[in-house]
Amino acid sequence: MALRRAGEERLRIARDLHDSLTHSISVIKVQAGIAVHLARKQGDEPPAALLAIQEASGAAMRELRATLEVLRSPGDGDRVGLARLGELAERTRAAGVPVRVAVTGQPRDLPAEVDQAGYRVVQEALTNVARHAGSATARVHVEYAPAWLTVSVTDDGQASPEKPVTPGVGLRGMRERVTGLGGTLHAAADDEGGFTVRATFPVRGAA
Repeated sequence: MALRRAGEERLRIARDLHDSLTHSISVIKVQAGIAVHLARKQGDEPPAALLAIQEASGAAMRELRATLEVLRSPGDGDRVGLARLGELAERTRAAGVPVRVAVTGQPRDLPAEVDQAGYRVVQEALTNVARHAGSATARVHVEYAPAWLTVSVTDDGQASPEKPVTPGVGLRGMRERVTGLGGTLHAAADDEGGFTVRATFPVRGAA
């Protein structure tokens, strides 16, 4: 039992590290490309791109420190959650992906593991939009229901039902995270084009 729990904890930390670093480094790569392009075109480095790189790097370090803190203490005061969705959306916009965020229902305190998992699903989905969707707009929807939390990310990018998506490490980790909490995950191309990721989590203790 102890070995199984230790293994589960290592997997959880590995998923957290993957989610944090993949998203932030993707932003850094995009902004670095913009900086290089403008530097060559105008002969100087654009301050906006440098500021975006600094912000993404800082966010990566904060999340990495917070994740590794689990190894040393049961407390995790800097744990990410849906309250930080605005920061995530701003970083994604800085990477060149327009993002619209909508919240329905009554926001409330969630179990920490559900709150964090909802954030991580949105984070991974936005990373995939930035990496694979081409010139696309992303729409994030968070829905609070009495017994459920649903988060979804939809884009109008290049995906189509005629081109099946082969799940990579990110999608597999996302599914493990959601089903591990008793939830369900839908990740597929839309009939009209684009891609949708939707995760629904049961909220323990709900009426």
